[in-house]
Amino acid sequence: MPTVAVKRDELFRRLGRTYTDEEFDELCFEFGLELDEVTSEKEQIEREQGSGKAVGASEDVEYKIDIPANRYDLLCIEGLVRGILIFKEKMKAPRYRAVTPPGGNQQLVIKPATAQVRPFAVAAVLRNITMTQERYNSFIDLQDKLHQNLCRKRSLVAIGTHDLDTIKGPFVYDAKPPADIRFQPLGQTKEFTAVELMELYSGESHLKPYLPIIRDKPVYPVIYDASGIVLSMPPIINGEHTKITLNTRNIFIECTATDLNKAKIVLDILVTMFSEYCEKPFIIESAEVVNPDGSKVLYPELEYRTEVIQVDRFNKQIGVTMTADEMASCLTRMCLDSEVIEGGKSLQVQVPPTRADILLNIDLMNVLSEFEDK
Repeated sequence: MPTVAVKRDELFRRLGRTYTDEEFDELCFEFGLELDEVTSEKEQIEREQGSGKAVGASEDVEYKIDIPANRYDLLCIEGLVRGILIFKEKMKAPRYRAVTPPGGNQQLVIKPATAQVRPFAVAAVLRNITMTQERYNSFIDLQDKLHQNLCRKRSLVAIGTHDLDTIKGPFVYDAKPPADIRFQPLGQTKEFTAVELMELYSGESHLKPYLPIIRDKPVYPVIYDASGIVLSMPPIINGEHTKITLNTRNIFIECTATDLNKAKIVLDILVTMFSEYCEKPFIIESAEVVNPDGSKVLYPELEYRTEVIQVDRFNKQIGVTMTADEMASCLTRMCLDSEVIEGGKSLQVQVPPTRADILLNIDLMNVLSEFEDK
């Protein structure tokens, strides 16, 4: 079960009210979460390293909240606040839309050689986004959390985020012999070949665990822009040239993968969470991916799926007695907009792209049974 750490005061500011620790603990329980710890950076350092070691550390109160493993939409403060406000009926679930800009979509072309190592890719653009230090930190932290769980430590999916204003499409996703790849990686001051990077990072604790994913492959994945600038060598490292800063206004996101379905989920989560900060909130710019066979697909998909459930059958299988209106209210509060149909015999439930955990009707039953248990 992943844990999200959020600053208490910032959380309360976004929620529009303050809570005692006990009140927030109760809210977490009602929402299906667990307030695991109330702490601070200073307290953590002193506990781990001893008194006197935390000079200059923040004393801001921090909540550590345990999140269900499949609720990827709650892995950042943006999704957590959005979910709680919808649960408390303080806001309606936003409608996420992917659009094609007037000048046409950015394009990512997948070359056949990628089939040898990492065959899939998806992409999107966050346009006219406003970054602050807090938003930037959350953006990076969400990527890390997705990498560690859904992406299975980057083996299934690797995320690359780039300052679009520093590069020019169309972009090319290729795979080349390690000696033929040369670029300046993130955080470095000079260029290296991929061979040199594998040696450099073999002693680096953060990146060393990801090296075996491609180390023994005859070719390594690499993404270039139209001018030959390297965006990334997934799943290891992005390029320094395209790094995101607080001044970044337009972000190109690419996810390379061995599992296309998980790549689509990862992309959906990233763009739905952070499109909140775009000039047009919750509007995402599509990117066109050209597959090796020439077929073209627009991402993100941002699919809304409709499920129809029978009220009597659900009551019988869950072992409760809920009216159609009560069921609809409960599901809507969990970001699953529901409408009573057929004179109260059925519900029409809309599953948004943020709820990748809802696969079958039984998952909706589980949501309702959790309400009944509380």
